[in-house]
Amino acid sequence: MTAGRVWWEASRPATLAASVAPVVVGVAVAAHLGAVSWGRGVAALVVAVAIQFGVNYANDYSDFRRGADTGDRVGPPRAAASGLVAPRLVLGAAVLSFAVAAGVGVWLCAVSSWWLLVVGAACIAAAWFYTGGPYPYGYRGFGELAVFIFFGEVATCGTVYVEAGRIGVLAPLAAVLPGAMAAALLLVNNLRDLEQDRRVGKRTLAVLLGRRRAYRAFIGLLALSLAVPLMIAIPGVEHFTVFLPWLLVPAMEAPVRNAGSDQPSVQIRGLKQMAALLAGSSLLLAAGIWAG
Repeated sequence: MTAGRVWWEASRPATLAASVAPVVVGVAVAAHLGAVSWGRGVAALVVAVAIQFGVNYANDYSDFRRGADTGDRVGPPRAAASGLVAPRLVLGAAVLSFAVAAGVGVWLCAVSSWWLLVVGAACIAAAWFYTGGPYPYGYRGFGELAVFIFFGEVATCGTVYVEAGRIGVLAPLAAVLPGAMAAALLLVNNLRDLEQDRRVGKRTLAVLLGRRRAYRAFIGLLALSLAVPLMIAIPGVEHFTVFLPWLLVPAMEAPVRNAGSDQPSVQIRGLKQMAALLAGSSLLLAAGIWAG
């Protein structure tokens, strides 16, 4: 495999939907509030995607340094562990990604509110300390919670705020769908890596709960995402189009089945299917809110 291909795989393209989805939903909520700024929306998207790249490369680097990525790992290759890319370059890519997010984020603060600097700093800190630093919370079972908060509530509500200057009730409720779906995506990933993570002492939520209970938590996150139209129809959008994500209920069968497998190669398919489900359901929710 070429170094370029390793770089692309290390960016974990299947997870990029987690950064795009909340921004798309946030733009739709802003439109519902009558305040859409495409320039600010694009800037929010750049920040979210840059942080996603940053956390993926930082995770690649930190897992390599901690010995969590071993030769028997099943899944896409990691840049540092592959030997094709120097670890310092992977770290540099993470720092560069965070720098891009910070630079664009400062512009968003300048055109909206400077208190968002605190939010941005918290996002970058959460991205780094997921597997970096002396006490990485991703090694203690808090990864899914952090993803729900930052790639759900923070990203969605932040997008709404920089466009509309306020958040309201609808934004945090709508944010539950991309947040829950992104957390489910991470949980599938951790179910795939459960045995290896257990061997190297990486205590993800899947390791702490065990395979059966972690799978139930995965189902619970999907159920939570499906409840979002019911949550927002009453306080936010009184229009049937908010139920558009339910059109994808039949498509949930495949990732649900594959995530429950004990074969990592099958779970990889489930991971990709979950990424598509996250993207599709968020787009449908956004369309439904916009139409409402």
